[in-house]
Amino acid sequence: MKLWQGRFEGSSNELANIFNSSLSFDTRLATYDIKGSIAHVKMLKKQGIIDASDANEALNALSELLAEINDGSYAIEGDYEDIHMAVEEILTQRIGDAAKRIHTARSRNDQVALDMKLFAKEAIYELTGSLEALIAAFRSKAYSHLDDLMPGYTHMQKAQPITLAHHLSSYIEMLLRDRSRLQDCLQRMDTMPLGSGALAASTFDIDRHFLADELGFREPSANSLDSVSDRDYLLELLFCLSALMMHLSRFSEELIIWSSEEYAYVSISDAFSTGSSMMPQKKNPDILELIRGKAGRVYGSLITLLTVMKGLPLAYNKDMQEDKQTVFDAIDTALACMQILAVLLEECTFNTAKMLKSVQESFCSATDLAEYLVKKGCPFRDAHFIVGSLVKKCIAENKWLSELSLTELKEQSRLFEQDAYQSLDPKTSVYTKSAYGSPNPDIVRQYLDNIMLYQADSNKN
Repeated sequence: MKLWQGRFEGSSNELANIFNSSLSFDTRLATYDIKGSIAHVKMLKKQGIIDASDANEALNALSELLAEINDGSYAIEGDYEDIHMAVEEILTQRIGDAAKRIHTARSRNDQVALDMKLFAKEAIYELTGSLEALIAAFRSKAYSHLDDLMPGYTHMQKAQPITLAHHLSSYIEMLLRDRSRLQDCLQRMDTMPLGSGALAASTFDIDRHFLADELGFREPSANSLDSVSDRDYLLELLFCLSALMMHLSRFSEELIIWSSEEYAYVSISDAFSTGSSMMPQKKNPDILELIRGKAGRVYGSLITLLTVMKGLPLAYNKDMQEDKQTVFDAIDTALACMQILAVLLEECTFNTAKMLKSVQESFCSATDLAEYLVKKGCPFRDAHFIVGSLVKKCIAENKWLSELSLTELKEQSRLFEQDAYQSLDPKTSVYTKSAYGSPNPDIVRQYLDNIMLYQADSNKN
């Protein structure tokens, strides 16, 4: 019999029972549900709402069940509607009437809101830890390529000389923003919903500040109706993960392109590559392609929950049960992608000689040559036209700017002197840049030195 069946006649349709049940996936919330129940029973005891002996018996039973789940000696299985009903019914089987008192002054609506917040908070700690490891992998690889030149690109066309360290550092910046977003998300979700009841709290004299302290929240939520209706914190978390996966996908895309024979900028370790079932010569970057593909999967989780929530009237609606699988999957996907990319990056090898040749055999220093003229007094727009004309001449004659004679340079502007060739040296280009954030190796090294990494604390609650 269902715990809520008092006003119903007959039994539920079996198909409806199966369709309605969430136990197949919300058992993942078991430890959070039990911890919430422990705090709730402590509060009921402190407030004199339930007898101390019943409270102590329930607390002992809850602690035993939690220990059994944690050590793997007990798995919650059976014909339960959800994890909340499962825990209560298991306790009732073990200790009888004392277990029937633990749901006093609460609803599954505020229970599940609590469970999901506890889960999401702990997930952010774990996500941040993996993110830190990935940032460290990027930083380590960047340190080893501070002076290695490569072309920087816009529109997939060679643009200006940079260093590989500068390129890798751009992804560090993205990941640092991802870390900041997760921390901001954590701050906003740090309100405790338990005690909101189904939507309008309870007539019992409950102490929600006590619950917030017990469960490790900054404060209790301020509106009971919003508390059980709110899934903004999950939407925000899914957006954070979507942005993170977008960054991982962009980097994966670049490594995929760079590992092609046409570029040959990078060699992906055989341990992270696969072959073809038909073509013996193939070495495919499948892991990177999977990361790229899984970004869409995480986006799908965000769109799913946005769509679920967009038309729901207050307060709780069963539609909101659909939040769990999408959130679980997005978190698991992001964690797996970060963890494997960190190791893949450590083990990949960059072809710095090929990168150097690629920047040397290009017009990447054209902007530097234009700035050379500007420093000689030429207006930038005129300098731009002059160098553009020189590039056009080079293309027609199949040569690079550095191969033009001084006489040929002077045909376009008398301001050119022998020192113009220094501005065409890509190494000179990156080392003469002094602006903060530029590819100058000294500036990049200082940037890498100043990155603050920290070990995310585990959620103890």
